[in-house]
Amino acid sequence: MPTTPPSPSQRPTAPGLRREAVGLREVLFQSVTSMAPGAAIAASIPAGAAFAGGSLPLSVLIALVACLFTASSVAELARHLPAAGSVSVYAAQGLHPAVGFVVAWGYVFVEALIPTLLLLQLGFTTAGTLHQEWPGYPVDLWWPWALLGALIICLAGLYGVRASARLGTVLGLFEIAVFVFFAVLLIGRAGGHNTLSVFGTGNVAPGQGALGGVVAGSVYTVLAFAGFEAAAPLAEEARDPRRTVRRAVLGATVGVGLVYVLTTYAMSVYFGPGRLAGFGVTGAASWEGVARASFGLFWVLVFFAVVNSTIANANAGLVVSTRTAFALGRIGVLPRAFARVHPRHRSPVVAVAAQTVVAVGATLGLGFAYDPATAFNLVATVIVIVVVCVYIVTNAACAGFFLRRGRSGLRPVRHLLFPLLGTAAFVPALLTAAGIPAFSFVSKLTAPVSYAGPVAGVWTLAGLVLLAVLWRRNRAAVMATGRVHLDTEEQAPDQPQRTAR
Repeated sequence: MPTTPPSPSQRPTAPGLRREAVGLREVLFQSVTSMAPGAAIAASIPAGAAFAGGSLPLSVLIALVACLFTASSVAELARHLPAAGSVSVYAAQGLHPAVGFVVAWGYVFVEALIPTLLLLQLGFTTAGTLHQEWPGYPVDLWWPWALLGALIICLAGLYGVRASARLGTVLGLFEIAVFVFFAVLLIGRAGGHNTLSVFGTGNVAPGQGALGGVVAGSVYTVLAFAGFEAAAPLAEEARDPRRTVRRAVLGATVGVGLVYVLTTYAMSVYFGPGRLAGFGVTGAASWEGVARASFGLFWVLVFFAVVNSTIANANAGLVVSTRTAFALGRIGVLPRAFARVHPRHRSPVVAVAAQTVVAVGATLGLGFAYDPATAFNLVATVIVIVVVCVYIVTNAACAGFFLRRGRSGLRPVRHLLFPLLGTAAFVPALLTAAGIPAFSFVSKLTAPVSYAGPVAGVWTLAGLVLLAVLWRRNRAAVMATGRVHLDTEEQAPDQPQRTAR
């Protein structure tokens, strides 16, 4: 005989994440710092210059529009499904709980690697700069800086979301301020060389077709936007999450994208559109090189902005990975210890501790097995492959969610066309990151970076095996992947009614 479910006041509750702990500003900078604008400007975006040349600002503008399509999908789903599980909940609700499980499995893996990626960059960037200034400093003494960074983000994570969010806000503001100020200086120095022609196709790199060079540059630039969705896992700790997370995801994408456009424009007109194809990450033809040659000690601020960006991004990655692990521990997919929170700070202490151990172990293990720069490239490639796959599935989930459950609220352009365009934008980025030569501008990966695809494949296969086991033994855990734990008793006025399975 059916029984009446207990009322919310009768249901047993377990300590969870701190509700309404952060507002729009902090949630916004969770996404901003996950995108690592300082590091992207100095290290990621210049990769597109080899193809787009002086038309790189146009490539960045195209990438911004392309990423906004997927950001719109995330924002729409976050408005209806506020949960720490974020993309896994979206996939489970929009497609199937089994898909949500696979997405969760991949997302927690890739987000756990983000601190490793940034600690490696922190280590070799700091050691390399110190060696350049003082040759007596050994360039291979990179690991103490990585460990220092790990300690900082671990302490911020243990002290709770407020500490992590405030750290991210301060660091994010600093790196953006430095590069925006630098861009303004470059535009001023360019004087009469300022031109809107860099937003056309006439300045692409030699040997590239006009449109082809710009498109190739935009594919590489799209990868600099990865992380815009990172506000979503804060839904259970944010005030008014249905509005806050949505605004943060879209605001971060637009805001950081415009900073990218400004900085690439500034460097293009200052350095010269005809020379920008030779612009890179190090040497005279780099952001730090230009700062050294033209603005004296200003290069120190650029250096600190990049270092600051690595710490901010590592901190944001820890927040996302620990909240995702918390959500999976809460439903029994991961050990339930991952759902344990600090009695005072309400931080997922077991998840933070586990993340720190993984980050330090992987950073030192890979850094010493290869070298920190090579290890960085390997980890970055693994991350990009998995994250782009998550974005593609999220676009499909957006269409599926509104088609299956929200026909009354279906907006064909926003819920069908935008996800389709977002997927179209990220498929070339996925092929490029994986080194699959589907396009002429894609370079085949060499070892050990070429191991990234197999690593991602093995992890996915392990997730599928675990899914099969759980489907037979504990199907409820898989089905719970789609559960929205925040305000499950209250349906948002505009939220589609969930149907029984």
